[in-house]
Amino acid sequence: MAARIRVATASLCGCFGCHMSLLDIDERFLDLVERVDLDRTPLTDIKTFGDCDLALVEGGVANVENVEVLLEIRRRCKILVAFGACAVNGGIPAMRNQVSLGECLRESYMNGIGLERPGIPNDPEIPLLLDRVHPIHEVVAVDHVLPGCPPSADAIWTFLSALLDGRPIDYAYTQIHYD
Repeated sequence: MAARIRVATASLCGCFGCHMSLLDIDERFLDLVERVDLDRTPLTDIKTFGDCDLALVEGGVANVENVEVLLEIRRRCKILVAFGACAVNGGIPAMRNQVSLGECLRESYMNGIGLERPGIPNDPEIPLLLDRVHPIHEVVAVDHVLPGCPPSADAIWTFLSALLDGRPIDYAYTQIHYD
């Protein structure tokens, strides 16, 4: 890759833990920003995408807005990374795939404990939910996966530094085992 690349990140349906792990690379983040320019990312609060070399996408695809964001980032970025378990396989949000969307909405908004005014929201500002949560590779082509829930800071650093240096990505066993 070029000496300096443009990087975007996005968070779809997930907990934002992958971005927190990215911040956990600590002082290595300073090394990273010496080598990259950040585009759209919650870390900079930039809201629109430019053309990018690399995009890290965390979270599954659970609603129409997630689909739109994912399609745009795939169009604008040369290399797309499924960042964390939710992006790779749907993660915890995909647990709702075990029940119908209607049943999920009824339990959450009609029958849930402590509801003052039960009712399923119907507001045009709320993105429509998909029937199920999808890993991102079911919607767009993915170039790399970075596993973990969330990936450790060391695994993220190994991945990014190898990719930026043009080396094969080779994780130490301790970075990716989950036993």
